[in-house]
Amino acid sequence: MRKLIAFFICSIAMGTAGTAEAYVGPGLGLGAIGAVLGVVLSVLLAIFAVFWYPLKRLIAKRKATRKSEKEV
Repeated sequence: MRKLIAFFICSIAMGTAGTAEAYVGPGLGLGAIGAVLGVVLSVLLAIFAVFWYPLKRLIAKRKATRKSEKEV
C-alpha cells in the first residue's frame, strides 16, 4: 500500500512540474548529436557486417567454381 501511495505522489509531482528553461550550448549540442550518430552508425555497421560476411563467402565460392570450370 505504501508503494502505491508513493507512486501516486511521485506521479502527481512529476505531472505538475513546469517546463525547464535550460540553455543547450554548441558544445553540448554537438556532443549529443555526435553520440546519437555514433550509436546509430554502429548499429548499422553491425547489421551490415552480419549480412556481408556470408555474402563475401558466397562470392568467393562462386569465383572459385568459375575458376575451376575455366581450367577444365
